Amino acid sequence: MEQVAPDLYLLDGFPQYGINIYLMGDVLVDAGRQSDKRRILRQLNGRSVSAHAITHAHADHQGASHAVCDTLQIPLWCGEKDVAAMQSGDLSGQFPPPLGLIARLQLRFWAGPAHPVARPLHEGDKVAEFTVIETPGHAPGHISFWREADRLLLLGDVLFNGDFLGRVGLQEPPDIFTVDPALNRKSARKVAQLNPEVICFGHGPVLRNGRLFQQFITQLVK
Repeated sequence: MEQVAPDLYLLDGFPQYGINIYLMGDVLVDAGRQSDKRRILRQLNGRSVSAHAITHAHADHQGASHAVCDTLQIPLWCGEKDVAAMQSGDLSGQFPPPLGLIARLQLRFWAGPAHPVARPLHEGDKVAEFTVIETPGHAPGHISFWREADRLLLLGDVLFNGDFLGRVGLQEPPDIFTVDPALNRKSARKVAQLNPEVICFGHGPVLRNGRLFQQFITQLVK
């Protein structure tokens, strides 16, 4: 694991920074694809994990959630508006219609099965040392995590800092995977008001340049 900050670790991935999974205190945040189960559990071996939270119910973030929660006997938490998708296992409503080929392939090969949600998360809830920020748009119940003490933002997929080919750089998530792009931009402007200094993404390396983050969001078209 890579230590990002005190009590925050980024699990090793393949490719590195392609699909990010974090250990936030004793809470696992996101769970990659269904095939990532062994990689996740291997890295968590010997560590205390009390719960699993997902930033949103997309196939590359909840794929191994059911397997990890069952194996470790820990509860699953997610944003309230993603609870139905996670508990039913039907993630099709997490994407804009009509469902494209790439989204269908992800749902078929990456998505994990349904799993009960023990705790719906809302704005202001505390998870480990972090505060939940509701950031809908990319998915209906997308959430991010904020720690005021060191101005650290675990952003999920509100923005990417790279793509699946390993190219680094700030970008909006593709519209084909984003249920409401305009609302997602509103969420990006919301978190920019926090003035984060360290930003962790669902895709791409950690950004330790709050000014660059602010500049990118400022130029987004409303």
